[in-house]
Amino acid sequence: MRSFDLDSLEIFCAVVREGGVLRAAERLNRVQSNVTTRVKNMEQRLGVALFHRRGRRLVLTEAGGIFLQQAEQLLRLAQQTEIMMRTSWVHGPVRLGAMESTVASRLPPILSRFHADHPTIQLGVQTGTTDALLHQLRGHHLDAVMVGEPGDLEGLQTRAVFCEDLVLITAKIHPSVCTPQDLKQVTLLVFAAGCAYRRVLEGWFSDHNRRADQVMELASYQAIIACAAAGAGCGIVPASVLATTQAASEVAQHRLPKEIACNTTHLAWLAENTVKLHPLFEQLKPFEASDDRRV
Repeated sequence: MRSFDLDSLEIFCAVVREGGVLRAAERLNRVQSNVTTRVKNMEQRLGVALFHRRGRRLVLTEAGGIFLQQAEQLLRLAQQTEIMMRTSWVHGPVRLGAMESTVASRLPPILSRFHADHPTIQLGVQTGTTDALLHQLRGHHLDAVMVGEPGDLEGLQTRAVFCEDLVLITAKIHPSVCTPQDLKQVTLLVFAAGCAYRRVLEGWFSDHNRRADQVMELASYQAIIACAAAGAGCGIVPASVLATTQAASEVAQHRLPKEIACNTTHLAWLAENTVKLHPLFEQLKPFEASDDRRV
């Protein structure tokens, strides 16, 4: 025997509550004949009469009363299941990946508001390069990531959320820098391969036909800033990160060309995680790359 669908059970319960087919049809915004057919089909499948027909009135039979209890229980269970699934997605752990610069300068106030508005939601944050974070996202190890440009966002849901002002830093005594040609012997102070900002720096050098003498890979902006201050090389750092550290006064900051200085940070996620991420969306207002505002 084919199982009853929830729609049929709802029609049956409506007929009982409204005391007849006509009022049930009006309440459900259905054609009266459709309601009548559904009830008859249920009786045929069950092999019992669910109602006594008394003129236009329908009165539950004993079998109908038992079926009503079961139908209401199934409908309640379906509703509870839907609510449980919706709330479990929203209140389950949210795994967010972000670049170290974003965690250091952008996320603290956002996380504070998030926890104040949603104290029951567990939010974990993992740092990494743009490429590494996107790989983790596509592997379903993260629910959303905040990454810079350039990055492979194909096939992902995205929202532009910040514009980072990137600056070139060198030792404080270094003369002003307008192009890579103005740099002396060059060691690039960068994160590991896969960092979006590293690609920006390397692309700038390539555009000016300048090759770096050496590349020094470091694991934190604190290390990059410290090495630049000591005269060990140059690096690209978001101005927002420099603003959070006292070491900023120990380096020289050089403006980069406008086309690479403003680097958009994107929130990226898989479409299947959209509902789960609604509490996070509430804290992140979309940012248009053409805007001058800073979030």
